[in-house]
Amino acid sequence: MNPSDEILDIVDENDVVVGQAPRGEATARGLRHRCVFIEARDAEGRIFVHRRTATKLVFPSHYDMFVGGVVGAGESYDEAALREAEEELGVSGLPRPEPLFTFLYEDEGGHHTWWSAVYQVRCELPVNPQVEEVAWHTFLDDAELERRIGDWLWVPDGLDCYRRLRAFREAT
Repeated sequence: MNPSDEILDIVDENDVVVGQAPRGEATARGLRHRCVFIEARDAEGRIFVHRRTATKLVFPSHYDMFVGGVVGAGESYDEAALREAEEELGVSGLPRPEPLFTFLYEDEGGHHTWWSAVYQVRCELPVNPQVEEVAWHTFLDDAELERRIGDWLWVPDGLDCYRRLRAFREAT
C-alpha cells in the first residue's frame, strides 16, 4: 500500500477521534492525527539516530533521534509504538516500548499538528533499518547527540519532542 493511502484517525484538540482520512489528505490539509515517538537505545545506552529518506512524505532527508510514525485508524498508541519501532529498526521481538508522556505538537505555521505519545525502548538486537524509511543511521551517546543538534537539519517535531523529553527527565 502507498503510505499516502493509509487511513488515519483524525482527532480534536483533546485527542478525541472526530473522523478518518487517508494519510496524504491528512498531511495536505493539516488535519490533526496521532503519532508515536520512540527513543531507541542500544545495549551501551546510545541513542539510535538516522537520516530519513528523500522520499518521505513529511520532512524528507532530515535527521531524527526517534523512530516512530503515524498511528493507524483504530490502532492504539502502544500498538503503533511497537510496530513502528520494529519496522524502522528492522527487528522483531523488541521489548514493548515504555510510555513516558503525551503532548500536542503544532508547528509554527499551524499546518502540521498531531497528538504525540513518547516512548523509550532498549534495543539490544542488531538493527537492520528499513531502506524505505532510513537513508543512514548510527548510535550516538548523549553528549555527541547534543553536539550534533546545531549542525544537522533535524525534523522539527522530533527536535521539539527531544527537548520535551529532556525537560521531562530533569523534572522526574
